[in-house]
Amino acid sequence: MTQSAFSLSYKDNGVAWLKIDVPNEKMNTLQAEFSEQITSVLAELKARSDIKGLVVYSGKPDNFVAGADIRMLSACETVQEAQALAKKGQVLFSQLEQLPFHVVAAIHGPCLGGGLELALACHSRVCSDGDKTRLGLPEVQLGLLPGSGGTQRLPRLIGVANALDMILSGKQLRAKKAVKLGVIDQVVPESILLNVAEQVALTAKPSRKSSMQNWALGGNPLGRSVVFDQAAKKAHEKTRGNYPAVDAILEVVKYGLQHGMEKGLEQEAKVFGELVMSPESAALRSIFFATTAMKKETGSEAEPLTVERVAVLGGGLMGGGISHVSATKAGYPVRIKDISNDGIQNALAYNFKLLEKKRKRKIISKATLQKQMLTITGGTDFTGFNQADVVVEAVFEDLALKHQMVKDVEEHAKPNTIFATNTSSLPINQIAQAAEHPENVVGLHYFSPVEKMPLVEVIPHQGTEMGSGTSEETIATVVALAKKQGKTPIVVGDKAGFYVNRILAPYMNEAARVLLSGEPIEHIDTALLNFGFPVGPITLLDEVGVDVGAKISPILLAELGDRFEAPDVFDLLLKDDRKGRKSGKGFYRYNTKKKEVDKSVYKLLEIEPKIKESETEIAVRCSLMMLNEAARCLDEGVIRSARDGDIGAIFGIGFPPFLGGPFRYMDHIGITRVVDMLNEYTDKYGDRFKPCERLLDMAKEEKTFY
Repeated sequence: MTQSAFSLSYKDNGVAWLKIDVPNEKMNTLQAEFSEQITSVLAELKARSDIKGLVVYSGKPDNFVAGADIRMLSACETVQEAQALAKKGQVLFSQLEQLPFHVVAAIHGPCLGGGLELALACHSRVCSDGDKTRLGLPEVQLGLLPGSGGTQRLPRLIGVANALDMILSGKQLRAKKAVKLGVIDQVVPESILLNVAEQVALTAKPSRKSSMQNWALGGNPLGRSVVFDQAAKKAHEKTRGNYPAVDAILEVVKYGLQHGMEKGLEQEAKVFGELVMSPESAALRSIFFATTAMKKETGSEAEPLTVERVAVLGGGLMGGGISHVSATKAGYPVRIKDISNDGIQNALAYNFKLLEKKRKRKIISKATLQKQMLTITGGTDFTGFNQADVVVEAVFEDLALKHQMVKDVEEHAKPNTIFATNTSSLPINQIAQAAEHPENVVGLHYFSPVEKMPLVEVIPHQGTEMGSGTSEETIATVVALAKKQGKTPIVVGDKAGFYVNRILAPYMNEAARVLLSGEPIEHIDTALLNFGFPVGPITLLDEVGVDVGAKISPILLAELGDRFEAPDVFDLLLKDDRKGRKSGKGFYRYNTKKKEVDKSVYKLLEIEPKIKESETEIAVRCSLMMLNEAARCLDEGVIRSARDGDIGAIFGIGFPPFLGGPFRYMDHIGITRVVDMLNEYTDKYGDRFKPCERLLDMAKEEKTFY
């Protein structure tokens, strides 16, 4: 007989204790097969007449319930099956809510999704003030809505506006914020959590109160429609209609408030079932599974070496960001070296600014801020480099300078110190040519701003005539380091542009060609925002810097051929000192109150802006270049799998997550259709659209990437 995840015990004072402890798992997650176990527990509780209160708690040391097990959704083949899953959860939680005595949830650690829905069905909630404690309903991030009563109970508990904010964003609250909003009744130190929960359970069962403020915030029909209109407007600015779950959440919450709890639950289950079977949710769930699998991978066969200290070369924007995630996320002491004291001051000021922002938002205390600042030091010489296990180099994109850095580090560091270069375009084997120990040299390509962007590319080189390639230990060590820094690392091949910049360049070049054909700047950006990218390509060029684009282009062209030829936009802009946001002007003007298109750019490029192509046409034209290049990268072994290619594109450049990444998207459209479209565009715009060998072969054999 399988061991139950739910066990009851009783105390003489009349308090029953319900422990949740899923056997052989680190995290508690709710699974479909638990419904029988919960049913028998509820039957036992109902049969007794001597119970005064019940405490629901976790048997795990650091989590309450991290949500429902998403794998069970993949097993659903019809809308009805998925609806039935939601209904099961709803019925059980309603039975818990209807128990005649006071039911209290004692929460420590993550309490998310189905876990929070379980807690909401309890009459009171007490949680620990520990940093691990997080409460939220993240279902929207998987293209779903909370399906076990969350859309109905949360608005009734904390008001419509706050509930919609939580459910539509999927954000996770810390204990202090949760108690302020009323999601939680009390926050206490973890050491007394169960004692306090027991005391609460012995008090009278509370009645749900409805305050005047809640009434004003959407408890009344007029206030409600204002709140819903504002929430819908705000959500649509972000999602542009690409995420069906957003509209579904608004609809279901509203329906429940208009028609009552019972009808609301029915609607919740119905819509939940429909969302589970949507292509958007399938794509978003595939990303979740991919990132979960990647957390367990080490990138190589070897064991990672121990890292105790990190050093960073260069105090610029990248150096500041890399030092920040190494010190505050990974917890290492960090030494920064720059050629000037100004560079060091900049990097320290950058770190302070990020920490001060956290302190103002009450995420960290002043003491924590000071403690973290003390772990970052800097200077203009190599002091302390003899203790560094990994040196991350973030200096200018200049091969001679990088060679000098390799030699300097080998002179001042330990023989086995890893030299990780944050280059975005120079091949790693060229940088490693200056090394006595090329096996310690590896690419570690971060994206800007480092503290926000989740991806990092790990680039081993294959070696040169002079020496061996990156060692397996080095690969494993930097993959482990990147994970500690809070990043998702993908291991990619050492070819020009690596993976992310290589698929980004043809997309950006195509957008520039569309611009030169006379399409207005806003029209191009809007087309790709509506397609699902987080920023438009012209805005992105301004953000990255026109000078950076101009520097990377010739490298890609020389190494990869004519299809990387950039249109003549860069030189004209740079002659006019238009580098983008950093110089205050590019395609847009940044010294005004609101970012607006700089109309004088049209004159400079000698074009008359006029809308000729539809948004769809522009979006397809630019994205096809990216899809074709992604397939080429897989063919050449630049990426190890379609999965890595999807994660790289989504986390590195914001490829629309609801499409699942370039490879899932091509599978969804059909490879034959992709090839037909590429051929059509080749006839229209030229050979750069020619479908690659991989796609032609796959279309012939009717194959898919997954």
